[in-house]
Amino acid sequence: MFTGIVEELGEIVAIEPQGDSVALAVRGPLVVQDAVHGASIAVNGVCLTVVDVKGEVFTADVIKETLDKSSLGVLEPGSKVNLERPVRLSDRLGGHLVQGHVDGVGAIVSREPGERWDVVTVSLPAELSRYLVDKGSITIDGISLTVVEAGADRFSVALIPTTLALTTLGHKRPGDPVNLEVDVVAKYVERMLGDRS
Repeated sequence: MFTGIVEELGEIVAIEPQGDSVALAVRGPLVVQDAVHGASIAVNGVCLTVVDVKGEVFTADVIKETLDKSSLGVLEPGSKVNLERPVRLSDRLGGHLVQGHVDGVGAIVSREPGERWDVVTVSLPAELSRYLVDKGSITIDGISLTVVEAGADRFSVALIPTTLALTTLGHKRPGDPVNLEVDVVAKYVERMLGDRS
């Protein structure tokens, strides 16, 4: 489990094709400090398993399913990525409960700059709209954010200066794909209510 509070802006160092999967090498000096083989690290909101650590770089295998259902397939060497280690049970939950399981891929629709912050509108697959509510939680590229306005095929979020400076959302432009994870609590509630009828 993660919190959606990005710890570090990392960088893709290499992408090595391996048939229908890839080995992704990511530089992240902070997140590798206690990383070992088998550890989990969220990369743009996708929970990946560490295969190897060398210096400031960790490697993770990314299978076809993940490449097909997330925006990791468009990354290239030099791409910036949001990195987060799993939450410890003793940590504060600063964002919301995030699994690192992408529910769908959206795209940046527009950016409206303010004096110190931006309002960003993001498209989303129609089947995910039922999980969004105004002032509810959404994860975009691994970042826990509050929904400003939820619509049928899009939603908006407000990005504070810290988010703009320390995450990939400070650099994303209209048309850029983003990984979306809806609030897992909403999915469980829907399932439980569905089972009652």
